[in-house]
Amino acid sequence: MTIVEEHRTEIRVQDTVYRIEVAAREGGGAAGEDRWVTVMVGGAGPQEEPVAEGRLDIDAEAVPALATVLSDTLMAFAGRSNGRNGRRRSADRPAHQGLPWSEELDAELEGRWLAGESVEEIARRFERTPGGIRARLPRVGCDPERRGAYLPIPPSQREVGELG
Repeated sequence: MTIVEEHRTEIRVQDTVYRIEVAAREGGGAAGEDRWVTVMVGGAGPQEEPVAEGRLDIDAEAVPALATVLSDTLMAFAGRSNGRNGRRRSADRPAHQGLPWSEELDAELEGRWLAGESVEEIARRFERTPGGIRARLPRVGCDPERRGAYLPIPPSQREVGELG
């Protein structure tokens, strides 16, 4: 068998070091053309005691499906872990919370605000929190305190004829 690709990741979480090694290899099948992926997981605590250990050998075609199943299963399990990791995703958290905004989304946000939609309506449409919408409105020039309005032009940026 020949290794054709290899990735290694090591991270430290507090006093524990986790290591994941992934190697793609060819061969092993009857025709010698099968491609397999080996995933090795390890982890050691502060006194070098093992906290994670395992190996998976996966047909390369099954990797995307198995990755989804493993991820979903581990996240669900972590969600029932009495909150020990502190980074659980709330079940009612909006789907796009924390994701970047595009120019198109900014333009739509501005248009909806100027059309008179409420923060709550816009938050539902964008699948974000009302606080996230209020925080984004000034970035597109809208006044989050006055529905349907732009921010006023600060006096320092007004033309001479506009003062007064």
